[in-house]
Amino acid sequence: MFRDRQQAGRRLAERLEGRPGVGWLVLGIPRGGVVVAAEVARRLGAELDITVPRKLRAPHNPELAIGAVAEDGSVYLDERALSALRVPAEYLQEEVREQLREIERRRTAYRGDRPPPELGGRTVVLVDDGIATGSTMIAAVRSLRSRGAGEVVVAVPVAPPEAVRRLRQEGCEVVCVHEDPLFVAVGQFYDDFTQVSDEEVRAILQAFWRQQEGGGGA
Repeated sequence: MFRDRQQAGRRLAERLEGRPGVGWLVLGIPRGGVVVAAEVARRLGAELDITVPRKLRAPHNPELAIGAVAEDGSVYLDERALSALRVPAEYLQEEVREQLREIERRRTAYRGDRPPPELGGRTVVLVDDGIATGSTMIAAVRSLRSRGAGEVVVAVPVAPPEAVRRLRQEGCEVVCVHEDPLFVAVGQFYDDFTQVSDEEVRAILQAFWRQQEGGGGA
Protein backbone atom coordinates (compact mmCIF):
# COMPACT_ATOMS: atom_id res chain seq x y z
CA MET A 1 0.00 0.00 0.00
CA PHE A 2 1.21 3.49 -0.85
CA ARG A 3 0.40 6.62 1.11
CA ASP A 4 0.08 8.71 -2.04
CA ARG A 5 1.56 9.10 -5.52
CA GLN A 6 4.60 10.99 -4.22
CA GLN A 7 5.58 8.15 -1.90
CA ALA A 8 4.90 5.64 -4.67
CA GLY A 9 7.26 7.58 -6.92
CA ARG A 10 10.01 7.58 -4.33
CA ARG A 11 9.69 3.84 -3.80
CA LEU A 12 9.71 3.27 -7.54
CA ALA A 13 12.84 5.42 -7.88
CA GLU A 14 14.60 3.21 -5.32
CA ARG A 15 14.10 0.28 -7.70
CA LEU A 16 15.74 2.23 -10.52
CA GLU A 17 18.67 3.73 -8.62
CA GLY A 18 22.16 2.43 -9.23
CA ARG A 19 21.63 1.92 -12.95
CA PRO A 20 23.64 3.75 -15.60
CA GLY A 21 20.97 6.40 -16.16
CA VAL A 22 22.99 9.10 -17.92
CA GLY A 23 20.77 10.77 -20.49
CA TRP A 24 17.66 8.98 -19.30
CA LEU A 25 14.32 10.53 -20.13
CA VAL A 26 11.45 9.97 -17.71
CA LEU A 27 8.03 10.26 -19.36
CA GLY A 28 4.95 10.48 -17.17
CA ILE A 29 1.48 9.53 -18.39
CA PRO A 30 -1.00 12.22 -17.34
CA ARG A 31 -2.52 12.83 -15.09
CA GLY A 32 -1.54 10.77 -12.05
CA GLY A 33 1.52 9.30 -13.68
CA VAL A 34 3.14 12.73 -13.89
CA VAL A 35 3.12 13.04 -10.09
CA VAL A 36 4.88 9.67 -9.80
CA ALA A 37 7.26 10.43 -12.67
CA ALA A 38 8.34 13.73 -11.13
CA GLU A 39 9.54 11.91 -8.02
CA VAL A 40 11.38 9.35 -10.15
CA ALA A 41 13.06 12.00 -12.31
CA ARG A 42 14.04 14.07 -9.27
CA ARG A 43 15.62 11.08 -7.53
CA LEU A 44 17.47 9.95 -10.67
CA GLY A 45 18.50 13.44 -11.78
CA ALA A 46 16.81 12.73 -15.11
CA GLU A 47 14.91 14.84 -17.60
CA LEU A 48 11.12 14.86 -17.16
CA ASP A 49 8.49 15.07 -19.87
CA ILE A 50 5.17 13.52 -20.84
CA THR A 51 3.55 11.22 -23.35
CA VAL A 52 -0.22 11.15 -23.69
CA PRO A 53 -1.76 7.82 -24.69
CA ARG A 54 -5.47 7.28 -24.05
CA LYS A 55 -7.48 4.19 -23.25
CA LEU A 56 -10.19 3.15 -25.72
CA ARG A 57 -13.28 2.51 -23.61
CA ALA A 58 -15.65 -0.41 -24.01
CA PRO A 59 -19.27 0.39 -24.89
CA HIS A 60 -21.39 0.83 -21.74
CA ASN A 61 -18.33 0.21 -19.53
CA PRO A 62 -15.86 3.11 -19.68
CA GLU A 63 -13.54 1.53 -17.10
CA LEU A 64 -12.85 -1.47 -19.36
CA ALA A 65 -10.15 -1.03 -22.00
CA ILE A 66 -10.59 -2.46 -25.48
CA GLY A 67 -7.31 -0.93 -26.62
CA ALA A 68 -5.53 2.41 -26.61
CA VAL A 69 -4.36 5.18 -28.91
CA ALA A 70 -1.00 6.93 -28.67
CA GLU A 71 -0.36 10.61 -29.28
CA ASP A 72 1.06 9.92 -32.75
CA GLY A 73 -2.30 8.39 -33.71
CA SER A 74 -1.15 4.77 -33.64
CA VAL A 75 -3.77 2.38 -32.25
CA TYR A 76 -3.38 -0.80 -30.22
CA LEU A 77 -6.46 -3.04 -30.08
CA ASP A 78 -7.18 -5.85 -27.63
CA GLU A 79 -8.62 -8.30 -30.15
CA ARG A 80 -9.88 -10.67 -27.45
CA ALA A 81 -11.89 -7.92 -25.80
CA LEU A 82 -13.22 -6.64 -29.12
CA SER A 83 -14.36 -10.11 -30.10
CA ALA A 84 -15.90 -10.96 -26.73
CA LEU A 85 -17.83 -7.69 -26.58
CA ARG A 86 -18.67 -7.59 -30.31
CA VAL A 87 -17.72 -3.94 -30.49
CA PRO A 88 -19.20 -2.29 -33.61
CA ALA A 89 -16.65 -0.80 -36.01
CA GLU A 90 -18.52 2.51 -36.01
CA TYR A 91 -18.27 2.76 -32.22
CA LEU A 92 -14.54 2.00 -32.31
CA GLN A 93 -13.86 4.62 -34.98
CA GLU A 94 -15.70 7.31 -33.03
CA GLU A 95 -13.98 6.33 -29.78
CA VAL A 96 -10.57 6.67 -31.45
CA ARG A 97 -11.52 10.10 -32.79
CA GLU A 98 -12.78 11.22 -29.37
CA GLN A 99 -9.62 10.10 -27.59
CA LEU A 100 -7.40 11.77 -30.20
CA ARG A 101 -9.25 15.02 -29.53
CA GLU A 102 -8.61 14.58 -25.80
CA ILE A 103 -4.93 13.82 -26.46
CA GLU A 104 -4.58 17.07 -28.40
CA ARG A 105 -6.39 19.02 -25.67
CA ARG A 106 -4.07 17.63 -23.00
CA ARG A 107 -0.92 18.17 -25.03
CA THR A 108 -1.88 21.80 -25.53
CA ALA A 109 -2.86 22.24 -21.87
CA TYR A 110 0.36 20.74 -20.52
CA ARG A 111 2.99 21.63 -23.11
CA GLY A 112 1.76 24.79 -24.77
CA ASP A 113 4.24 25.53 -27.56
CA ARG A 114 7.05 23.48 -26.02
CA PRO A 115 8.32 20.89 -28.54
CA PRO A 116 8.40 17.22 -27.54
CA PRO A 117 11.77 15.82 -26.44
CA GLU A 118 14.14 14.12 -28.85
CA LEU A 119 13.99 10.35 -28.36
CA GLY A 120 16.71 9.17 -30.75
CA GLY A 121 18.47 6.22 -29.12
CA ARG A 122 17.66 7.34 -25.58
CA THR A 123 16.62 5.14 -22.69
CA VAL A 124 13.06 6.12 -21.83
CA VAL A 125 11.50 5.35 -18.46
CA LEU A 126 7.74 5.30 -18.98
CA VAL A 127 5.90 5.95 -15.72
CA ASP A 128 2.27 5.75 -14.61
CA ASP A 129 0.65 5.50 -11.18
CA GLY A 130 -0.36 1.91 -11.96
CA ILE A 131 -1.38 -0.48 -14.72
CA ALA A 132 -4.74 -2.23 -15.05
CA THR A 133 -4.81 -4.10 -18.38
CA GLY A 134 -1.59 -2.83 -19.95
CA SER A 135 -3.28 -1.61 -23.15
CA THR A 136 -2.37 2.04 -22.66
CA MET A 137 1.24 1.17 -21.88
CA ILE A 138 1.53 -1.09 -24.92
CA ALA A 139 0.27 1.70 -27.19
CA ALA A 140 2.74 4.13 -25.62
CA VAL A 141 5.69 1.72 -25.86
CA ARG A 142 5.07 0.98 -29.54
CA SER A 143 4.70 4.68 -30.30
CA LEU A 144 7.94 5.59 -28.51
CA ARG A 145 9.85 2.91 -30.39
CA SER A 146 8.46 4.09 -33.72
CA ARG A 147 9.72 7.58 -32.83
CA GLY A 148 13.27 6.31 -32.32
CA ALA A 149 13.53 5.56 -28.59
CA GLY A 150 16.25 3.12 -27.60
CA GLU A 151 15.45 0.97 -24.56
CA VAL A 152 12.00 1.52 -23.04
CA VAL A 153 11.63 0.71 -19.34
CA VAL A 154 8.07 0.57 -18.00
CA ALA A 155 8.06 1.65 -14.35
CA VAL A 156 4.97 1.57 -12.14
CA PRO A 157 4.17 1.19 -8.45
CA VAL A 158 1.52 -1.51 -8.94
CA ALA A 159 0.12 -3.84 -11.58
CA PRO A 160 -1.49 -7.28 -11.94
CA PRO A 161 0.88 -10.06 -13.04
CA GLU A 162 -1.00 -10.57 -16.33
CA ALA A 163 -0.40 -6.95 -17.39
CA VAL A 164 3.29 -7.23 -16.51
CA ARG A 165 3.52 -10.41 -18.58
CA ARG A 166 1.90 -8.72 -21.59
CA LEU A 167 4.38 -5.86 -21.45
CA ARG A 168 7.36 -8.18 -21.16
CA GLN A 169 6.07 -9.95 -24.27
CA GLU A 170 6.50 -6.57 -25.97
CA GLY A 171 10.20 -6.81 -25.15
CA CYS A 172 10.08 -4.25 -22.33
CA GLU A 173 11.84 -4.30 -19.03
CA VAL A 174 9.13 -3.81 -16.42
CA VAL A 175 9.96 -2.40 -12.99
CA CYS A 176 6.99 -2.82 -10.64
CA VAL A 177 7.09 -2.29 -6.89
CA HIS A 178 4.07 -4.49 -6.19
CA GLU A 179 2.49 -7.14 -8.42
CA ASP A 180 -0.83 -8.31 -7.01
CA PRO A 181 -2.85 -11.25 -8.41
CA LEU A 182 -5.91 -9.94 -6.54
CA PHE A 183 -5.70 -6.60 -8.37
CA VAL A 184 -9.06 -4.91 -8.96
CA ALA A 185 -8.19 -1.24 -9.52
CA VAL A 186 -5.11 0.97 -9.15
CA GLY A 187 -6.77 3.11 -6.49
CA GLN A 188 -7.11 0.22 -4.04
CA PHE A 189 -3.35 0.37 -3.40
CA TYR A 190 -3.28 4.04 -2.37
CA ASP A 191 -4.47 5.64 0.86
CA ASP A 192 -4.81 8.92 -1.04
CA PHE A 193 -5.76 8.52 -4.71
CA THR A 194 -7.23 11.97 -5.19
CA GLN A 195 -7.77 12.87 -8.83
CA VAL A 196 -5.00 15.06 -10.25
CA SER A 197 -6.09 18.19 -12.12
CA ASP A 198 -4.76 19.60 -15.38
CA GLU A 199 -3.50 22.58 -13.40
CA GLU A 200 -1.47 20.36 -11.08
CA VAL A 201 0.11 18.53 -14.02
CA ARG A 202 1.01 21.80 -15.71
CA ALA A 203 2.48 23.22 -12.49
CA ILE A 204 4.66 20.14 -11.91
CA LEU A 205 6.00 20.20 -15.46
CA GLN A 206 6.60 23.95 -15.60
CA ALA A 207 8.49 23.91 -12.30
CA PHE A 208 10.62 20.98 -13.44
CA TRP A 209 11.34 22.54 -16.83
CA ARG A 210 12.33 25.87 -15.28
CA GLN A 211 14.87 24.10 -13.08
CA GLN A 212 16.22 22.04 -15.97
CA GLU A 213 16.63 25.06 -18.21
CA GLY A 214 18.23 27.02 -15.39
CA GLY A 215 20.91 24.36 -15.09
CA GLY A 216 19.89 23.33 -11.58
CA GLY A 217 18.89 19.89 -10.39
CA ALA A 218 15.22 19.18 -10.02
